[in-house]
Amino acid sequence: MPDTTALKSTDAPATAVDAAPATDTGPAPGKPRSLWSDAWHDLRRNPLFLISMVLILLLAVMAIFPSLFTSASPRDANLAEHYLQHPNWGHFFAPDWLGYDVQGRSIYARLIYGARASIMVGVIVTIAVTVTGLVIGMIAGYFGGWVDTILSRITDVFFGVPFIVGAMVILTSFEERSVWVVILSMAFLGWTQIARVARGSVITIKQADYVVAAKALGASTTRILTRHILPNAIAPVIVVATIALGGYIAAEATLSFLGIGLAEPTVSWGIDVSAAKDQLRNAPFVLVIPSVMVSVTVLSFLMFGDAVRNALDPKMR
Repeated sequence: MPDTTALKSTDAPATAVDAAPATDTGPAPGKPRSLWSDAWHDLRRNPLFLISMVLILLLAVMAIFPSLFTSASPRDANLAEHYLQHPNWGHFFAPDWLGYDVQGRSIYARLIYGARASIMVGVIVTIAVTVTGLVIGMIAGYFGGWVDTILSRITDVFFGVPFIVGAMVILTSFEERSVWVVILSMAFLGWTQIARVARGSVITIKQADYVVAAKALGASTTRILTRHILPNAIAPVIVVATIALGGYIAAEATLSFLGIGLAEPTVSWGIDVSAAKDQLRNAPFVLVIPSVMVSVTVLSFLMFGDAVRNALDPKMR
């Protein structure tokens, strides 16, 4: 007698459950990340970025709210009692914690208030040169021809002028060298590198299919530049700008040290280093402490720029 059970198992039609293929019950793959989200994903896991961000945020708070760190005035001088008084390391964050300078002023208070001028110069100069260089580079790279030739030759002329020497020539023509005079002189000379980077990026991007399609659909030049080219060309510009920011802070300190940059009564680390250079043997702390502050600030922004470059540049992955 035939086995009816076997016949049923072989001849019965497969049900929908039986016919359905095996599927993966795991989570579906997420939406691909954009360049910026992918860069942020990498930056959050970069110790170099985290350390630099903590230092930069601390410096920013010092520049904006210096009274949170000290109640002493950076301009109060008591030459009779505090002339080159050595640091009192036991009095943390007190006016005499880091000693007093040749004018009897608190070095600690001047360090806190000096962050405002240095960071203000660095940030505003970076913004100014980024906007100027980006506009010039985009116009030269997009239009090409005689427009590119003229703008490129102008860029070459400015690029050939040594930055510090050119800033010295400009600043010596002013009797009063305020913060804004220093910013304008540095911004006048510092846009060339960003202009070259932006021009190269635009020349590559304007040949992309989405730009050609936008032109074919009748999009205006302004729309193409702002909606299609700018978002895709700005990444290398941001990398150059973040790295250059630390250089501008160092340049301001150098010019102030040479006596050509900021001048009293402005509180600046470069001014303090310049005033303390003759006391290297008698009281080296007067020179070393503001110098270390300049170095830490510049290093923080350089570390930040280096981390951003590694995150945005696919070749560095």
